[in-house]
Amino acid sequence: MRILVTLLVLAVVGIGGWQLLPSQENKNRTITVGTTDAVTGLDPAGAYDAGSWALFSNVFQSLLTFEPDGVEPVPDAAKSCGFAPGDLKTYRCTLRDGITFPSGRAMTAEDVKYSFDRVKKINSDVGPSSLFDLLASVTADDARTVTFHLKAPDATFPLKVATGAGAIVDKDNYPADALRKDGAVDGTGPYRLASYTKGKLAELTPNPHYKGYLSGTGRPVDLRYYSDSAKLDQAWKDKKVDVASRTLPPDVLSRMTPSDPDDRVNESDTSETRNLYLNTRAASPLHDTRVRQAIAWLVNREQLAATVYQGTVDPLYSLIPTGITGHTTSFFDEYPTQSTAKARALLTQAGVSLPLRFTFAYGKGQGPGAEEAAALKKQLEAGGLFKVDVKGYEWTDFQEHMAAGKLDAWSVGWVADYPDADTFGQPLVGTGSTMSTGYSNKDVDQYIRDSRRFADRGRAAADFQRIQSDIATDVPLIPLWQRKEYTVSTEDVGGGQYLTDGTGVYRLWRLDWI
Repeated sequence: MRILVTLLVLAVVGIGGWQLLPSQENKNRTITVGTTDAVTGLDPAGAYDAGSWALFSNVFQSLLTFEPDGVEPVPDAAKSCGFAPGDLKTYRCTLRDGITFPSGRAMTAEDVKYSFDRVKKINSDVGPSSLFDLLASVTADDARTVTFHLKAPDATFPLKVATGAGAIVDKDNYPADALRKDGAVDGTGPYRLASYTKGKLAELTPNPHYKGYLSGTGRPVDLRYYSDSAKLDQAWKDKKVDVASRTLPPDVLSRMTPSDPDDRVNESDTSETRNLYLNTRAASPLHDTRVRQAIAWLVNREQLAATVYQGTVDPLYSLIPTGITGHTTSFFDEYPTQSTAKARALLTQAGVSLPLRFTFAYGKGQGPGAEEAAALKKQLEAGGLFKVDVKGYEWTDFQEHMAAGKLDAWSVGWVADYPDADTFGQPLVGTGSTMSTGYSNKDVDQYIRDSRRFADRGRAAADFQRIQSDIATDVPLIPLWQRKEYTVSTEDVGGGQYLTDGTGVYRLWRLDWI
């Protein structure tokens, strides 16, 4: 969900400190991690957000996973996987021996088939089924072998298998056509979910029966959830957490320095982005392309980055972020500077009454959403062209309103599902996208399909460039910024950098006492 470009360890580390082995008394001592990323569900078929997937990557297994900083998936629950020779429409995996669910029953190819089939069958509005838009069917060839049959060539399919969408569940405990509601988890990941209190705490204990890519599991972890960054900051100051990850307030992050001897601060460039999404449906006040283009002429992302985020994010001018093959600056090329005059001319051509009124929504607790919304409102209203009504929603309500197409405009972050530009294509701007803007462009859809034909991902760059050019013209979204990721931990906890290494895997098992 994040793509790490560079990693800078800012904390001062004593000589040999990273090599010290944990003392015996720390062996079973729990490490407490604080985060503002909300978990919307415990069933992989019904959750498609950073907080849920962070938990999934610890309690479930997929056939494949990513190594730290890796861009190619490696086997996890699978012993081996690969496309049929010369055929990017047939993908086959052989399961690793000896994987058992908490019940003691051995995982089989039928469980894998069942897991993928139910994601598509349930097709939850807030689930990950869109990732498998090209998956035609899955067959369990025998107890150990599973084959995926695709509708069209898709070189990115292994990357999708390695995500939270590919989490394998116990077919005996998850209904085939509905989400599981009892709050329990039956996964085979490196951790067991010992207890869970929604919005507050997930208690994780090492899974003694884990078999997969990892050579071993980590320390017990308490994952504590905070409703906003200020509360996470207070918990950090009160020493209630050993690690603070995603996300402390910008003013706190901007003041962190390597001179503090008590903390370890990891800063990394990531591919996490935030966009302003616009409802393109006929009933929306933003339906006319010229209205959306007018908004694009008024957004000042440099001001947002410098004031609201105090330099902890970078302005972004394209759908695909910097550091990813295919990145361009399409929005800078189309809208190089703010211009009320150009915006007014477009609105005049559209024949709308001024000021044009619309609602702007944001999710509460997701960073400085209220401050960002207020800043955007001020920018868009400055020339008297728009009247913006701002409304904040609790995170689950926000997702539901977005999925139902009930919002006019909204800002939300996007954490890459896997390390490839494709994750910014279909989910964000393809027909039927996860972001529910109502946008559909046959050319964009074709470019997305064409880009998936290339096993050599560099050859897909031209298709991604065409996608970004069309998006800058049609404006179903407006890129705002690209995040720098920060994780801070106490002096005696190492491994914090692995929580933000850019692959979408939240490696709690890499945390350790030092």
